[in-house]
Amino acid sequence: MLRVNRPDLGTGILRLRNHVSGCLVGGGRRSLRAGSSSARTWRKPEAGWMKLNFDGSSVHSTGMASIGEVYRDHEGRIVLGYAERIGTATSSVAELVALKRGLELAVKNGWRRVWAEGDSMVVVDVVRDRAEVRSEEDLRHCREIAALLPLLDDMAVSHVGRGGNKVAHGFAQLGRGCGATRRPTRCSRSCAETPIKGKIVNTC
Repeated sequence: MLRVNRPDLGTGILRLRNHVSGCLVGGGRRSLRAGSSSARTWRKPEAGWMKLNFDGSSVHSTGMASIGEVYRDHEGRIVLGYAERIGTATSSVAELVALKRGLELAVKNGWRRVWAEGDSMVVVDVVRDRAEVRSEEDLRHCREIAALLPLLDDMAVSHVGRGGNKVAHGFAQLGRGCGATRRPTRCSRSCAETPIKGKIVNTC
């Protein structure tokens, strides 16, 4: 496990190289260390990397949850946006599912160097192995995230303030408009996995 200290990525980012995720507990648990700083604004990745911003949203009164992700390249251009309604879920599960879906999109599109960033410090710390997994469902999603890591050449994960995660948050809100489902599926009206050129388009 390597701690990243490059100025283009900033401090507080953990790079993972084909290892199990720190959110796996039990015998295979690893201690992952990273700095404690968090960015307040969105930052570009370096050339050769894709930047994933992810967000999960859960309505307190109903428990209905949605997720959103956005991928941008090293010039800050939006390459792909994604929105999905995932049914009933806690906020931590929604955040973990958002990260997992984002990594699945990376694998599907052949992006092998991914910098993932979210605004939930709890979830980022769980992935970094700096916080305990809260539930069996959280642990299941952590394991599924870990299973995706060997499919990537390189990965970094970091925390950003909500102001730096506005676009992903917008997609998560957009996901609420997707058709109701019993399990995670793509929106039937094509708002999910929507390529975007330079701007967000509500296609629902």
